Amino acid sequence: MGRGRNASGPARAAGATKGPRPGPKSTPESAADAAGLAARRVAQSVVADLLGQNRALALEDALAQGARVAGLDAADAGLARAIATVTFRRLGFLKAALAARMEQGLPEDKPRLVALLATGAAQILDLAVPDHAAVDLAVRLAKADPQARHLAGLVNAVLRRIVREREAILAEAGDPLEANTPDWLAARWRAAYGPETAAAIARAHLGGAAIDLTLKGEAGDWAERLGAVALPTGSLRLGDLRVPVSELPGFTEGAWWVQDAAAAIPARLLGARAGERIADLCAAPGGKTAQIASQGAVVTALDRSAPRLERLSENLARLGLTAEVVVGDALAFDPPEPFDAVLLDAPCSATGTIRRHPDVAWTKTESDLIRLHLLQARLLDKAATLVRPGGRLVYCTCSLEQEEGERQVAAFLKRNAAFERVPVRPDEVGGLDALINADGDLRTLPAHLEGSESQRGGLDGFFASRLRRKD
Repeated sequence: MGRGRNASGPARAAGATKGPRPGPKSTPESAADAAGLAARRVAQSVVADLLGQNRALALEDALAQGARVAGLDAADAGLARAIATVTFRRLGFLKAALAARMEQGLPEDKPRLVALLATGAAQILDLAVPDHAAVDLAVRLAKADPQARHLAGLVNAVLRRIVREREAILAEAGDPLEANTPDWLAARWRAAYGPETAAAIARAHLGGAAIDLTLKGEAGDWAERLGAVALPTGSLRLGDLRVPVSELPGFTEGAWWVQDAAAAIPARLLGARAGERIADLCAAPGGKTAQIASQGAVVTALDRSAPRLERLSENLARLGLTAEVVVGDALAFDPPEPFDAVLLDAPCSATGTIRRHPDVAWTKTESDLIRLHLLQARLLDKAATLVRPGGRLVYCTCSLEQEEGERQVAAFLKRNAAFERVPVRPDEVGGLDALINADGDLRTLPAHLEGSESQRGGLDGFFASRLRRKD
């Protein structure tokens, strides 16, 4: 199913008669009172902002802010999140299906209209909501928008056609790498990992992400108590949740925290020991800080974001753990003495987290990689100066892009003869040799653990290299 063409003017539904068609029969309630309308307005607005390259907030944060401003209750906030998330998760499919049913293609330069149609189509094709509600409320949203009210008939016609042709659309969905991945990312993944692995990565993205937990102490019977699966890497993976995470056993008493299984590996590779002084640079939201502190190390957690560090402190308090929390720029960090070990989870494109943050695929560009690559190199060089002789440095990113992982470390080792790589051993990753690349670094992919016993397999895409400063 090919991607739609750009169109500069208002499009008309292919096969529709000229002039607006009447919308679905309205109900007696006003648009403001229609059940689910406010949730759909938030979802559509957030998707439109992100598609329009207003990237001040990531999807999750933008949805939380939108729900708060709109005064949504928990159920409507959850509906808005489900609609926006599935829209980004299947955006390539949705845009192609819409473009094929519009005479002039999909007007990519009109993000509000694209978002209105895409969120409507996502409900019809992927969510268990009544078709009439998806269509009717999309038309209401169009009529309430001064910039889109003249297109209400188009919205009605296109979404009704999506309803009629749902089975055919789903049957011709095609290869996720070809049809549901931005071209620039698909090309990069084919080059880096080969066509078969690249296709497996794209399939994993469609499945979404499970909720993984890191335990503060011994495993004990926590898997049984939580109805979870113990993964080889040491994390627990939850199945279907019927209650909020905060209501699960062990949350209040601080027995565990939420952290993707791949994200939990780099801190373990650091090998923190009781009494060691360890710096966690770019530390928020704090999962890795908690791992290091739980080993008895004396942790300095540094991050530029004061609000994110507030969350880190709240999480540490719940877990009964302590750390020195410092608000500041890692590049300007000047401690009185070097550390036994440093963990640098560097800012990156986050393409390894698309399973749980599907907006990343559609809001990041190759130009972001250039900017981030340069920043990572500066941070890595700075982190190296904070390590004592004989000390360890773990560099990691939640990215699938080799400039932010393999190539970054190779370049660092060329310009820093004082450091050497300490290869990861299979027993450090649960015997999963596939998680270790030819250089001995960690490289997890979304398609790894695909066949796990949990409802959802996969891992976030992570890279980590363990380095040692020579004596």
